[in-house]
Amino acid sequence: MQGCRIEDYALIGDCETAALVDRSGSIDWLCWPRFDSDACFAALLGTRDHGHWQIVPDGDGWSSSRRYRGDTLILETRFETADGVVTLIDFMPPRGKNSDIVRLVRGESGAVRLRMELTLRFGYGQTVPWVTRMEDGTLRAIAGPDMVALRTPAELHGEGMSTVSNFTVAAGECLPFVLTYGLSHLPIPEAIDAFLALEETDSFWSDWAGRYNPHALNGGMTLEPHWRDAIVRSLVTLKALTYAPTGGIVAAPTTSLPEWPQGPRNWDYRYCWLRDSAMTLYAFMHGGYFDEAESWRDWLIRAMAGNIDQMQIMFGVAGERRLLEWEADWLPGFGGARPVRVGNAAASQHQLDVFGEVMALLHGARRGGLHESKEAWALQRAMLTRLEALWRQPDEGIWEVRGPSRHFTFSKVMAWVAFDRCIRDAEEFGLDEAPLEHWRAIRDEIHADVCRHGYNAELGSFVQSYGSRNTDASLLLLPFLEFLPDDDPRICGTIEAVERELLVDGFVLRYRPEATVDGLPGDEGAFLACSFWLVNAYLRLGRTDDARGLFERLLSIRNDLGLLAEEYDPRSGHQLGNFPQAFSHVALITAAHRLGQKLAQSRGAQPTREATAVHAPSP
Repeated sequence: MQGCRIEDYALIGDCETAALVDRSGSIDWLCWPRFDSDACFAALLGTRDHGHWQIVPDGDGWSSSRRYRGDTLILETRFETADGVVTLIDFMPPRGKNSDIVRLVRGESGAVRLRMELTLRFGYGQTVPWVTRMEDGTLRAIAGPDMVALRTPAELHGEGMSTVSNFTVAAGECLPFVLTYGLSHLPIPEAIDAFLALEETDSFWSDWAGRYNPHALNGGMTLEPHWRDAIVRSLVTLKALTYAPTGGIVAAPTTSLPEWPQGPRNWDYRYCWLRDSAMTLYAFMHGGYFDEAESWRDWLIRAMAGNIDQMQIMFGVAGERRLLEWEADWLPGFGGARPVRVGNAAASQHQLDVFGEVMALLHGARRGGLHESKEAWALQRAMLTRLEALWRQPDEGIWEVRGPSRHFTFSKVMAWVAFDRCIRDAEEFGLDEAPLEHWRAIRDEIHADVCRHGYNAELGSFVQSYGSRNTDASLLLLPFLEFLPDDDPRICGTIEAVERELLVDGFVLRYRPEATVDGLPGDEGAFLACSFWLVNAYLRLGRTDDARGLFERLLSIRNDLGLLAEEYDPRSGHQLGNFPQAFSHVALITAAHRLGQKLAQSRGAQPTREATAVHAPSP
């Protein structure tokens, strides 16, 4: 909402959709019933009139603080006033028949006068619903196919096009508000017990977070206590971005949060990128969450079923392919950043690197003990057949440029990874129908091509694309792909080039927009995942103190709840881009694990076989 910063928001969700709540108790973003559904609260990208739901002390003179309850996704906002203290407890219970948002106002001391204001606007803030009061007091709002029901013992009345309530909560009292989504042609959804739902939601998240095993892939590792907290909060955030019915994982629950204030680099991230999902699953496996990896693998097989020539780099949460991009021109955008985009035209782009990321994830999953799937191996073989025909072509690359296609160096390296990991799978697990000699020949050809055209001897580093002189932060991943040995001067020179060309106040840019034809005007912030990648690169070079220092600095820029957006502006100290961003939290998790493993090794501990065997292209 206007006046808020991206880092002012908290996340709640039910593993099918998610809502953002600001420090003043206002839910400013919610797409119902799925992540990619139309928003019914869109104040995040406009004004309060575009939909919000706020519960806040009435009048001025209050202050707020907030936290998540333990390792859960239950948000507790504490309001302190001259008359007393109340806690607003916000959560979305794990999905039953319908989706609910529960808000409990609990009196801690004194007696506090509060105001509830509910402004529902379906269709991304455009459609005012028809609101009626049912015989039992339930408030029902309908617009087209959508229905929302509000239940509360508080007295409600209309003001303009909103529903409001003025009420007082004293110490020891707890007043519930429950908002439930349903389809308008069906009976009104049944009421839930808000207090029982709190207990069940607490158990769900506490039990899930309690399964975290830092030694699942990294034996002998030592984590600082606050690193453990940062990792678990990141894992819980990633779990919240998982669409439970299918196993798909969205990149973020938002659209069009700008990568630069008032800029045009605003994209819809409520979809499942193969790249982002593969890296997310590797982070899950690092923590011992292999069920999520298996669910995503099955989602992948379904999403890509059919003609492999029609393979896409991203899909909808259920595997949808048509993600048409359009602009919601009635929304003024976050902080005036326009356009507000719905859908993502990058779905039709050619991005070679996704082949390597998927293959590396599946290779790592086998190494981690995931059950074998004949369908997955058949899909991998088909993908290699497709890649054999594509790898010599230019593409739009990992950063999805909207300028001319090019021969991106990282894309070619990931094509090499795709063949390399499938060769390893066939050799190590005895998988059949693998033309190994043919695959080895292609792997060697790609390797030679990259070394010949992707490396600039004058600069002493690999470059962003064949024939360019620009560097690119994606090249920080080269040491982890085993494309060349760690001590190869070409690897060291590339890391030095990134430090020299892309560091801004210690944080890493993806590339220099002004020096790269990416088809877009304006600037952007430092890319947080790339900054975590530099932590890992420092570790590979033996610069452990530099790695630890940068990692701690990156932890310090999380918001008060441990959440990260896609980018960061070191000059203003504010987060930028869609929020919370899976890519950033994945990078945090893997950097923490690698740093912990390195520190353990420095004390004489030996890594386990799994720690040295998994070679996924994660940050």
